[in-house]
Amino acid sequence: MTNYFRVGFFIGLGLLEGCAQPVEMGDRAPPPISPGAVPDAIPYAAPITRAGNTSPYTVNGQTYTVLSSAKNFSEEGTASWYGLKFHGRATANGERFSAYEPTAAHRSLPIPTFVRVTNLENQASMVLRVNDRGPFHPDRIIDLSYGAAVRLGFADQGTAKVRIEAVEVMGVSDLRSHVADEYRTLQLGAFMNSATATALAQDAQRLMAVPAEVLPATTPSGVIFRVRLGPFDDQAALREAQSQLRTAGLPQGQPIP
Repeated sequence: MTNYFRVGFFIGLGLLEGCAQPVEMGDRAPPPISPGAVPDAIPYAAPITRAGNTSPYTVNGQTYTVLSSAKNFSEEGTASWYGLKFHGRATANGERFSAYEPTAAHRSLPIPTFVRVTNLENQASMVLRVNDRGPFHPDRIIDLSYGAAVRLGFADQGTAKVRIEAVEVMGVSDLRSHVADEYRTLQLGAFMNSATATALAQDAQRLMAVPAEVLPATTPSGVIFRVRLGPFDDQAALREAQSQLRTAGLPQGQPIP
């Protein structure tokens, strides 16, 4: 079976352990990946999920508050990365962390939020999706996946000075009015390689009784191939599908309209 977590990316307080602690706390880099193999996250109108947005929440005796909106958010500070130690573990919103996908952890941005992160030391820039909480280190403002750190050019040095800017997506406004209950389709991933996308769709189709399709989309990085599964009859069916996908070793997907 194709190792989808290696070659592509996939789109409650009790899940906060999914976030990285600082790199020096025993984390390590996964097998190498080239910067070009880590594409930008593709922003889309996504609901602010219940999972991962408990506010306020407390970690290590420190209390944090989740913003109700990411509109006009901008911040500068130090970024770090997390990798193999957390690969496959649950993130704050229940997704499985992949060290190679374009995701990030932030203490206060709503989940999910799409952000543009720019390495101020070399001006490299990319779009990431916040799906986790952290870093719980006073001197850092964001944790990126190892793959994102490779793309931005600071994986070897461990940290970098960055700028974070929220990417506005039409259709999402605030934490109170958007929840995932009406979302009945799963986006399992988005790939630069059409054969990889097709293989994932076929594997998902064999497992599920709902349609799986590959949809091409043009991005600034080139054409990507999105894999979508559904629609499901209701949220219970969608959650059950995510459980079956995870058990089968496939990406559990991100609910979308």
